[in-house]
Amino acid sequence: MYLRRPCTPGLIFAVSTLLSVGLAACVRPAPDSPAWLPPVADSTPGLPPASVTGSTPTASFRLPPTRIPGAPILTPTPDAPRVLPTPRRGPETYVVQPGDTLGAIAIRFGVSLEALTQANSLYNPNALDVGQVLKIPLPTPQASGPSFKIIPDSELVYGPMSILLDPEAFIRNKDGYLSSYQQDVDGETLNAAEIICRVAQNYSVSPRLLLAVLEHRSGWLTNPNPDPARLDAPLGVNDYWHRGLYRQLTWAANALNQGYYRWRAGAVSDWLLADGSVVPVDPSINAATAGVQNLFAQLDDYPAWLQDVSQHGLFATYSQLFGYPFDQAIEPLVPVNLIQPPMQLPFASGEIWAFTGGPHGGWDAGSAWAALDFAPPGEELGCVVSEAWVMAVADGLILRAHNGAVVQDLDRDGYEQTGWTVLYMHIESQGRVRAGAYLRAGERIGYASCEGGLSSGTHLHLARRFNGEWIPADGPVPFILDGWVSSGTGVEYDGYLTRNGVTVEAFDGNNPINQIQR
Repeated sequence: MYLRRPCTPGLIFAVSTLLSVGLAACVRPAPDSPAWLPPVADSTPGLPPASVTGSTPTASFRLPPTRIPGAPILTPTPDAPRVLPTPRRGPETYVVQPGDTLGAIAIRFGVSLEALTQANSLYNPNALDVGQVLKIPLPTPQASGPSFKIIPDSELVYGPMSILLDPEAFIRNKDGYLSSYQQDVDGETLNAAEIICRVAQNYSVSPRLLLAVLEHRSGWLTNPNPDPARLDAPLGVNDYWHRGLYRQLTWAANALNQGYYRWRAGAVSDWLLADGSVVPVDPSINAATAGVQNLFAQLDDYPAWLQDVSQHGLFATYSQLFGYPFDQAIEPLVPVNLIQPPMQLPFASGEIWAFTGGPHGGWDAGSAWAALDFAPPGEELGCVVSEAWVMAVADGLILRAHNGAVVQDLDRDGYEQTGWTVLYMHIESQGRVRAGAYLRAGERIGYASCEGGLSSGTHLHLARRFNGEWIPADGPVPFILDGWVSSGTGVEYDGYLTRNGVTVEAFDGNNPINQIQR
């Protein structure tokens, strides 16, 4: 259930109203003020907003200025060069682990599949033995990648400017193949706008960017009769699992996030292209450009990649559809002085839960490691029924409650794209809170389960976003629950919660080292 039809600003407020009052309402906090404070007009403790549907965004951002007609379009200056990971200087070896594939190993080490096959004299690349020792050759890099900035960071995430787009009206007005497209997604028949919105919300990726990528690769937005050979794979991801628009876009959103958040974490030094080319990353690009470069790296050979990430590639398609992308920029999207609002552990006082997952992807593998996992009391493993309630970690409005996911807005402005939001994932439909409810900290969200996404056992997946950006649980804005501070080890799912010198370690199962109590 949604509080309102997703991604439809016409049902929320008139765009002209936002533009006329937004500059007054949407101001960045002063440097010494907490970035999480709710608007003054709605700051009475414990009270929900007076009018959700009539409010305007009040999170810490400022709408970009309107371009003066005829003003020149300037290329954004490069960012200060970042310190990138040091490339490997000599050959390595790798011991094959259960579940490994040669392709995944090649991507991990940034070498082509062909080079890896040749270095190990493999006659059948699909036949690997656990324990087999592989030689990892040095990559042969191309020239450094381009420094051209494609989009601002705020145009990659599902952030404040996404409020101004009505995907359904936009798609209808373009009158292309998308305007009549429908697909069954998890038992529901969705049109193209609903698919765009679902992917944008779940992955927290801009619907404008998704539409631009789709148009650039397939023409589906403006062409009513696209290539029949590409109807199952408009983006060109040609495998059975990714057939249809929904799976194509989830793949794209994950690839965009992967490049964006790896760049944010300083964890990328080069791109491995689809033809096996290795391209060093230019250190002066921004995170969103890294996201786009990573997306096309997985689709293109070297000449096509250079075209797609140039001013004549996706940038040109985006500009034709939505105007110059840097006119939409909101900077900084995440203030340097950002402070998490007070949050408590997501279960009842006196209950002992298991801390089963340290920092890991907020949604799918590509996003920032924004999430922590907790399992309810009980010794049974697997997807079992739990009678222990998941509780709200803070006061806030429930915006979505659908397919295992519950999203809570902590800023009382009614928008998922602005300010602090919390994702509670794997919440059972039976007894789950409804969209539109306003909960205080400690009130019931629902039962932990395996609903929604992939899950090997009953648990709660808890993650934070700010202005649409996933906030890492092991980053500069600590994830703090009842004074327990999260930290990571650099290995996904590994981590700790520490309070007053006491440490609880993440462990997949029930163990004395991961028991935690409110």
